[in-house]
Amino acid sequence: MNYRHAYHAGNFADVLKHVVLLALVEALEAKPTPFAYIDTHAGSGCYALEGKEAGKTGEYRDGIRRLLFPDLGAGNGQAATLPPLLRRWLDCILALPGNEDGLKLYPGSPLQAARAMREGDSAHLCELHPEEAARLRELFARDARVHVHHRDGYEALKALVPPPEKRGLVLIDPPYEAQDAEYRVIERALKASLARWPTGVYAVWYPIKLRSQVQPFLRGLQHGMARRVLRAELLVHADDSPLRLNGSGMVILNAPWNLDEVLREPLRAMARLLGQGQPARWNLDWLVNDSGDTPPPPRSPAPRSPRPR
Repeated sequence: MNYRHAYHAGNFADVLKHVVLLALVEALEAKPTPFAYIDTHAGSGCYALEGKEAGKTGEYRDGIRRLLFPDLGAGNGQAATLPPLLRRWLDCILALPGNEDGLKLYPGSPLQAARAMREGDSAHLCELHPEEAARLRELFARDARVHVHHRDGYEALKALVPPPEKRGLVLIDPPYEAQDAEYRVIERALKASLARWPTGVYAVWYPIKLRSQVQPFLRGLQHGMARRVLRAELLVHADDSPLRLNGSGMVILNAPWNLDEVLREPLRAMARLLGQGQPARWNLDWLVNDSGDTPPPPRSPAPRSPRPR
C-alpha cells in the first residue's frame, strides 16, 4: 500500500515490461476476435516525468530517455535504427496527448494497453490503493471498454477469469513489498487461474536483486504450470546485491508461438542502450516448451569489459 510507481515510471524495468506488453497485445490482435486485458496491479495509469516523484529519483533518465537520446542528449539519430517493435512502442509513448513538445508523461501498463487495443476489446484494471484507483477511474471515465475495480487484483482474478471473450492476457505486476512471500502468492494465483482458464496468456513481471531470490519461483514454473513458458530478462548490474534493482524479468505463460523471435532484437537493443556503467545483459529462453519448437539460445554472450570513458 505504500508503493508509488510514480517514483519509478519509465525506468529500464518499465521499458522491458512495456515492450513485452506491446508484443503480447499485437500477438492477440493477429486474430480478429476480441480479447480481454486484465491488470492485477494497475496503478494510476499515467505519470508526470516532470512531477515531484519522478523528479526525485530521475529513474526515467536511465530508461526511456536513453532510447530517445542514446548519446546523452546529443540527439536521437540512433532512434531510427531501433528494431521495429521498439520503434512502434516509442512512437506510442510520444503520441500520448501531453507529449507533443517532448517526453513529459509516461503511460503505465493500463494506458499503454488501452491505447493499443481495438474497439471491441476490453480491459479490467484492478488497483487496491484508493488514491491510485480514483485517478485510474478519472483517466478512463470516457472509455467504455475499460472497467476499473477498486479491489485486490489476486482476489479479483477469481471473478474475472475466464473473461467472456475467452481470449486474452493477464498482467501480474505487483510491487513486491512482501518480498519473497509475493512469489508464493503469485504461484497460487496462477494455479487457480490456469485451472479456470487454461488457454489464457499470463505475463508476470519480477525484479532481480539477488538471483537466489527469484530462482525458486522460476523453477516452480517449470513443473506443470503451462506447456509454454518464456522468460525475458534485462540486467543493468550484476545480480548479486540486495541493495538495488539490478534487473528485471518477464515470464509469459502460454506465450504466443513466435514471441521469442519478436523479442530477441529489441532485447539486444535494450542491452546496448540501457547499460549503466557496463554493458547490460539479457536472457531470453523457454523455461518450458512442449510445442516442439526449437528454443533460442538461453542467454546473450557474456559482456565485455566496459570501454574507457
